[in-house]
Amino acid sequence: MSVIQPLRHFDGTRDSPRPMTRVERVRDAARELRRDLLSRPKLRFYKSFELVRVPYPSKFGYLNAFAGVSPFLHLCNRLFVIQFDSAEGVKTLLAGPSDWEHQRATPFFADLDAKAGPLSPMMEALLFKKTATVLDCLAQIGLDPRDVDYITYDHLHTQNVTRWLGGNGHSAIFPNAKLLVMREEWESTQSLLPWHNQWYCPDGIAGVPASRVELLDDSVLLGDGSVALVRSKGHTEGNHSIVVHTDQGLLVTSENGISLDAYEPRHSKIAGVADYARRTGAEVIINGNTQEYVIDQYISMVMEKTLAGPNPRDERFPNVAPSSESHGHWLFPGTSPTALVGDHEYGALLRPSSHGRGLN
Repeated sequence: MSVIQPLRHFDGTRDSPRPMTRVERVRDAARELRRDLLSRPKLRFYKSFELVRVPYPSKFGYLNAFAGVSPFLHLCNRLFVIQFDSAEGVKTLLAGPSDWEHQRATPFFADLDAKAGPLSPMMEALLFKKTATVLDCLAQIGLDPRDVDYITYDHLHTQNVTRWLGGNGHSAIFPNAKLLVMREEWESTQSLLPWHNQWYCPDGIAGVPASRVELLDDSVLLGDGSVALVRSKGHTEGNHSIVVHTDQGLLVTSENGISLDAYEPRHSKIAGVADYARRTGAEVIINGNTQEYVIDQYISMVMEKTLAGPNPRDERFPNVAPSSESHGHWLFPGTSPTALVGDHEYGALLRPSSHGRGLN
């Protein structure tokens, strides 16, 4: 059996010309998929790590809903180390391995630096929290870069994968890894509209060999089905969500929403968010910096929270772990989320011994 298998639960669910019909069809399919995934094995290992925190416009994070005074909030970007069983043995997947040291050329962040001018070093010290690199995190758990089989991102905003996979003059740091990416995302990243390219790192995928990229045409199961990559078009054209079966149920990751408040705004204490949900009837608040497919993004967030089910730490909210989660900061008053996801760890890591010559 192949490590990557098609997942068909959502076939045809977005075909109706009526948006709310699409919402309900996708919700029903998500319930069915949730039952299916919960009947499958749990993954072998899962651990999330904080990488970096950066400023992000509040008006984007809670599109049309934020009524506070702070123009920015603080986003915490995370790495997720995942191991699952397959017919080919244990596989190691890195979700969201942001090479943030080499992504500062992303136009949005480069413009922030330029606007700060002489104050840029001081502002960086205050607002750019450099917690750890991807390689720091792997070293912390004793995982060698050669042990990584796959990397994936829910979308490619700001990402630079050339050091990881080889390209643009770099040798591959992860010599055995392939990028799992939706075909739509890979193709659109190579032909961006002007306002979209503000969020993509220039040459972030330049020169990456085609042999290192696994293009996905739709949702897939990985290995024994303890991990799924579910197409969640919206935040970007080829967005997908990472769904894992853990000891605490299904955990769903993407950046369609930036906090638990975004997925259950009626419970939010952030200025304007709950009021907006009450006034409009919106059941989610999208993360809308590029607004590529806003209706699809709304539908995808409904799908994500349905798949996730209730959060065992706070059942008011779904069991969602945003790939970039909003955190509080003293310079950004009123932006602290009502409930934080934080880091998670489940299972036991299997470290390949001598890199392919046995396991310990």
